[in-house]
Amino acid sequence: MSGKYTIIDGQNVSESVPSVPDPGLTTVEFTAANDRDLRLLTQAVEEAYKGVECGDGRPFGAVIVHKNRILVSCHNMVLKYKDPTAHAEIVAIREACKKLKEIKLSECEIYASCEPCPMCFGAIHLSRIKRLVYGAKAEAAVAIGFNSCIANGSKGTKLYNKSNLEIIKLDVSFAEQVFHNTKGKFSL
Repeated sequence: MSGKYTIIDGQNVSESVPSVPDPGLTTVEFTAANDRDLRLLTQAVEEAYKGVECGDGRPFGAVIVHKNRILVSCHNMVLKYKDPTAHAEIVAIREACKKLKEIKLSECEIYASCEPCPMCFGAIHLSRIKRLVYGAKAEAAVAIGFNSCIANGSKGTKLYNKSNLEIIKLDVSFAEQVFHNTKGKFSL
């Protein structure tokens, strides 16, 4: 992925994309879901609902897949753990590392209900996960009151842009609906 900057939405290149690709930036592909990606992203969104319903955290879920098998399925635990770093992706990475007894998750993929915040994106990068698939844009979370700094995870720094991480934004509306459906059921 390193060496390109293209954002693909179906067949059309977004107007916000420079006409000459910047060789130092990561590729983010917006695409329709295949059956496998849809199933795994659906599970991440279900985790987001579960976390809010049981009072553990806010509406975010993550699933880590290792060699085509679900390794962990987690949700945000910020409220339960009283830990501002217990985002779904962080909890999932911690659990996956424990299960595999590794700090490098280079044979893993992560499915996140929402575009990861900068902290989670950094953890995904540092754990060497090879593929990130997410559903909702961070702006959907910002729209219901989350801090706007979360919207810069995959857009940002040179460190992330030099990774070999494949980033896919699935074109699904149900991932953004979780924010509207749970608004008012958790504290910010």
